[in-house]
Amino acid sequence: MIVILTALDLEYQAVRGHLTDPRVHRHNAGTRFELGRLAGDERRVALGLVGKGNHPSAVITERAIAEFSPSALLFVGVAGALWPGIGLGDVVVATHVYAYHGGTSEDDGFQARPRVWEIDHETDQIARHLYRTETWSRRLPAGAAVPAVRFGPIAAGEVVQDSAISAHARWVRQTYNDALAIEMESAGMAQAAHHNRSLPMAVVRGISDRADGTKTTTDGLNWQSRAAANAAAFAVALAQELAVEHENRPVSKAREAKGMTDSVKNIARDNARVGVQAGHIHGNVTIGHSLQPPAADPVAQLAELRDRLARAHKAQEVDVDTFTAAEEEIAVAAESLSESTEEGRSKAVIALKKLRGLLADVAELAAHVSVVIAAVRGLL
Repeated sequence: MIVILTALDLEYQAVRGHLTDPRVHRHNAGTRFELGRLAGDERRVALGLVGKGNHPSAVITERAIAEFSPSALLFVGVAGALWPGIGLGDVVVATHVYAYHGGTSEDDGFQARPRVWEIDHETDQIARHLYRTETWSRRLPAGAAVPAVRFGPIAAGEVVQDSAISAHARWVRQTYNDALAIEMESAGMAQAAHHNRSLPMAVVRGISDRADGTKTTTDGLNWQSRAAANAAAFAVALAQELAVEHENRPVSKAREAKGMTDSVKNIARDNARVGVQAGHIHGNVTIGHSLQPPAADPVAQLAELRDRLARAHKAQEVDVDTFTAAEEEIAVAAESLSESTEEGRSKAVIALKKLRGLLADVAELAAHVSVVIAAVRGLL
């Protein structure tokens, strides 16, 4: 899974337009993400809104990493250009991010002490390949001109810069004169990615203003929406390529020489069950717990099934709609069993059969339902 984060609602909507079947995913602390698939590709993406500023960006990024264990992070949005040669609507891909507010105040002035995070080599190479081939431009809105794509540093701080002559503006341009654009969130995301085993990350920004006092004018001309759409188109194409690259990453010669290959993923459907499938096994092997024999009390089995369903839903093995429908059938089965009559037990079996159909794609849960059905039938 790839996680894409934005700061503003219009940026969020620009990315969301590239997803199919987005569904709400609630974090325990209240943050709402949406899980969807890339249009025309079907690879999974988690989309989140962090709000303005590097501090909330870092917090929400950390939550996203802990919740989804993504293979890469992307931050998508708009930014202000720091130099006249950068056009409105241009897409800037950060080669590195400056957290520019760090420094020390001394008698002879303010001395910069920035933090800097670079894009990883593989992600940079993929982004540049997209730029050269222009395949990403297929995701632009119909009729939209193809903007320039630029690679360079981005400065991220806590100030909305909208002046070319203020002391702050002069200091930023003098101290970080290779930065192409300025914004307020990328440093937080980059810091969180760095603290999670240097998780690959990329920042893609569309230029919506020139950070020179003309922001009100450019915003009135709808440049924010256009810049967000351009950035979203490039970022979604990049997410797709990153997902493909991570899925098809070749085994290094050193690992191959040792007989080590990438892990094998087993998918069991219907009532099939898989133990171990592997070319080489090093060390001990532990097989997951097998199902216990049917308990004498089907009510206890049903309660255990409800707990396992909840865990599978939290692990995203069961989607929201299926989880809701499955909960309803479990409730029907539990109520029918409580009647302690033959008719009630028959109703419970019917509900459980429906439940087994709902959970057919999750082999372990479907098998557990069969165990409960057997336990109920033992009472008939």
